[in-house]
Amino acid sequence: MSEIIDGRAMALLIRSEVKAEIEKERLEPNLAVVLVGNDPASKAYVRMKRRACEAVGIGVRVVAVSHDIEQEVLLKRIEELNVDPLVTGILIQLPLPSHINTAHVNETIRPEKDVDGFHAVNVGRLTLYSHETYFHPCTPLGILKTLKNVLGENGFVGKKAVVVGQSMIVGRPTAIMLQNEFCTVTMCDKYTKDLKRELESAEILVTATGVPHLIDPDMISVCDPGVVVIDAGFSKKGGKLVGDVDFEGVKDMVGAITPVPGGVGPMTVAMLTRNMLKAARFEKKRSVGLG
Repeated sequence: MSEIIDGRAMALLIRSEVKAEIEKERLEPNLAVVLVGNDPASKAYVRMKRRACEAVGIGVRVVAVSHDIEQEVLLKRIEELNVDPLVTGILIQLPLPSHINTAHVNETIRPEKDVDGFHAVNVGRLTLYSHETYFHPCTPLGILKTLKNVLGENGFVGKKAVVVGQSMIVGRPTAIMLQNEFCTVTMCDKYTKDLKRELESAEILVTATGVPHLIDPDMISVCDPGVVVIDAGFSKKGGKLVGDVDFEGVKDMVGAITPVPGGVGPMTVAMLTRNMLKAARFEKKRSVGLG
């Protein structure tokens, strides 16, 4: 029988651990969330992140600015947060308006406050499998933690993993993290000519495209019978939130699978609290001259 992976339960456990560490170490983590514009979805995500952070003892400041803010003005606001000793972590709520260069904005955040893990320094350390302390992007980190819960800490070596979607937020860093665990990784995207063929014998499948039910029973039929499916896709279909995977159609064909909602989403937010714990530790070391 297939395992339905309960992301909410895993996230709750992680958040309780983070809260205990914050209290034990007497840390004072404070997150600044930069929200550009009034997009309802972005505002909802910010509320969710705020509730999760405050529940574990992380202070949250929402820096709301207008949709038409000039890029230079936005960058100046970020610089102010960089030098604010009371701010231990900075998060830019995406997506940004089209006139704002997202990469430039991410590069403006100091790496030690980049709790989304998007700065080039953090991406570089991830790519190099660095032993230096750095931030992992929240969704890929949540995906890896979920997989470790299913496969075990050392259950990746030699497994065939397929990642569908090459975004810098989910797909690419997830592929790198799987390679760092010694998986054999295949990357696919909208240009892949025969996706079904690439899925043959896949033991791990991660998908993050936002294409409703892209992965159907026919595609799953060529995977390893015990394939672990992590669905990080989110979109609306018929007024309902769905993932990239036809959950009802494939749930009895796989070894384990995350639902949408209730799978990757809660883990992403839990990993944000983990990154904020790390950021608070960075700040504590700097304050005593050890960082």
